[in-house]
Amino acid sequence: MNWISNYVRPRINSLFSRREVPENLWTKCPECGTMLFHRELADNLNVCTNCDHHMGISPRDRFRLLFDGGIFTDVPVPQPTTDPLHFRDQKRYPDRLKAAQKATGEAEAMLVAEGEISRTPIVAAAQDFSFMGGSMGMYVGNAIIAAAERAVALKRPLILFSAAGGARMQEGILSLMQMPRTTVAVDMVKEAGLPYIVVLTHPTTGGVTASYAMLGDVHIAEPNALICFAGPRVIEQTIREKLPEGFQRAEYLLDHGMLDRVTHRRDLKEELVRITRLLMGLPPAIAGDLPKPEEPEPLAPAEPAEAAPPKADAAE
Repeated sequence: MNWISNYVRPRINSLFSRREVPENLWTKCPECGTMLFHRELADNLNVCTNCDHHMGISPRDRFRLLFDGGIFTDVPVPQPTTDPLHFRDQKRYPDRLKAAQKATGEAEAMLVAEGEISRTPIVAAAQDFSFMGGSMGMYVGNAIIAAAERAVALKRPLILFSAAGGARMQEGILSLMQMPRTTVAVDMVKEAGLPYIVVLTHPTTGGVTASYAMLGDVHIAEPNALICFAGPRVIEQTIREKLPEGFQRAEYLLDHGMLDRVTHRRDLKEELVRITRLLMGLPPAIAGDLPKPEEPEPLAPAEPAEAAPPKADAAE
């Protein structure tokens, strides 16, 4: 037995071997391919520091950035039947739900919350594209209805962040029924005289675009977000023609009148506060997210000073 080869060398190699770097420390930008350190990316709101590409962000992280002090309260959403069609493809539908819940830490593809942005009370709902592509199922329909009812009850504007690949195929016709359900919920908010603002993020497609995502009083999109019903590849294969550059992207839709704003993520909160307060008939928010300073009390008139006694003569 060669103790140098069998014992000493492995021991030395273990002492000087390179430590493995966790895979989640770096993120590759899908647009330009730049490797971004996770802290740098988080500090830049999940926007690429090289090409300004807006990457996905979870609803909970988005709400922490949106609400004052990152404080908000979850609005409960009624839980629908888990597997109404007993659907199965390569996996059972409940197994796919459990895998998505484990990966995202959320119950479903939409989160509803209430809180304040720059002292403006709102109700907000956001879709999570990482949860089965943000697909619209019965839970998403229930979430939008819960958000609308909460907004009407509290007389607050409703702000919705859309990010979806369309309806959820595992729920079949039941997922398509969410289109008229959510349309009625949006009408409920509008009939109460409350603003409904939609922020379209990348991507917003399919039945979501054909329903609640395009029914807002104001439509704002993040830069270069894909917003469409049928994707560009499907259209090209159907009409067998090359589509224009940037077709169905946020800037293209803004130029053709389908959007009101294209706003960078770092400016989104300020934009939402401005539009919300304008539609609610409120005065502009105080800069710096501080309460309005109290009016100073009027100063009392100064009393005349008493005459100083005459100084004694030095000779006396």
